[in-house]
This record gives sequence, structure tokens and C-alpha cells, in this order.
Amino acid sequence: MIYSLDKINEMAEGDQDFINSVVSVFLEEVPQDLEALEIAIKQKDFSNIYQLAHKIKPNVDLLGMEQTRATALEIETLGKSKATISEITEKFPLLKKDIHQVISELKKDFPVS
Repeated sequence: MIYSLDKINEMAEGDQDFINSVVSVFLEEVPQDLEALEIAIKQKDFSNIYQLAHKIKPNVDLLGMEQTRATALEIETLGKSKATISEITEKFPLLKKDIHQVISELKKDFPVS
């Protein structure tokens, strides 16, 4: 398992509805943001690359995905500094793989009721 509910559990203080809500928002928003980020990278749209990586970062952080958060931060920084697109395209597959793996795990662990 590459995610952890420790931060969410701490915030939720036993409120399972809150936990379910956070997971639901993650499953709804992050795949869309990831897809938009991939498009922004293909279009070399540095402003959107920065904004989307910035938006993804706290969501993966909330799930204790430290490595994924670090990758999102790198992409965010590269987007902001308008680095070479090759550096961003090199890092994006790792972000995408980790997020897709977590989405798959979350769907198994939190079946839609």
C-alpha cells in the first residue's frame, strides 16, 4: 500500500464520513487534474503545469504519499521556472503511475456505497 490514512484519521477524529468524503474528493478530482496536467505538458503550457501540479500536491500529501508529493513538487517547481519540458516529461510518468496505483487501491478499500 503506497498511501496512508494517518493524516486523515488525525484530522477526522473518528469521523468515518469525513474520511469517506476526503477519499471521494480525491477519486473525483485528482484523476481529472492528472489528465489536465498531461495535456498541459503536451502543450508545453508551463503556467497550467505549475497550477495543476500545485493542486495535486496537497491531495497526495493528505494520503501520506511522500514520494508522490515530492514528484508533484518537482513538476510544480519546473513548471514555475519554465524549465525544459524534457525534465517535466521525465518525471510525469512516475507521478501518473503512483496516482493510478493509489486510485486503484482506494477503489478497492473504499467501495462506492
